[in-house]
Amino acid sequence: MAVQFKDSVTKENLMRAFAGESQARNRYTIAAGIARKQDLQIVEAVFTFTADQEKEHAEIFYNHLTELSGENIHIDGAYPIDLSQDVAKLLRFAQHNEYEEHDDVYLHFAEKAREEGFQKAAASFQTIAQIEKVHGDRFGLFAELLEQNKLFVSDVETAWMCMECGYIYRGKSVPGECPVCHHSRGYFVRLELAPYTGM
Repeated sequence: MAVQFKDSVTKENLMRAFAGESQARNRYTIAAGIARKQDLQIVEAVFTFTADQEKEHAEIFYNHLTELSGENIHIDGAYPIDLSQDVAKLLRFAQHNEYEEHDDVYLHFAEKAREEGFQKAAASFQTIAQIEKVHGDRFGLFAELLEQNKLFVSDVETAWMCMECGYIYRGKSVPGECPVCHHSRGYFVRLELAPYTGM
């Protein structure tokens, strides 16, 4: 049954999603700073990369609210407090939150939007839910590498890329610093995880 947008639950869900994505962006930016302080620049890059995508999600949800511009929408909601100096724990917090958006929140929001007749909003919820699964998987992968002390070490010879200058190093562990640009080992990532390599 179609309803007026101003009277819909969907408008509130869009604002909840906007608030959630905005907060996720800030949480990930804060987590990136913690990773940087611990010489984990590659994890900083993962958090920053994801934060930028969360900003885009927030904008998509916000733009669905254009016809209500100038008004206030009252919402309630629970949002996570993910504070820790343990970077692996921050990654696990992020993974949990992304999976929650994928498995539960956005799929229910999509269902409600379809029920109320807002197909474009439903499509945004549905597709962004799938993206959040990718985010959760990425956070989980880096958490696992950190937890197993495998972020900069491998059981077999591996190719590693310095994300600062692009130097490729081969070995079981990354050097203490890049021999080309002299940035610390925190900038190295397994080549198969480096962006745009196609390898």
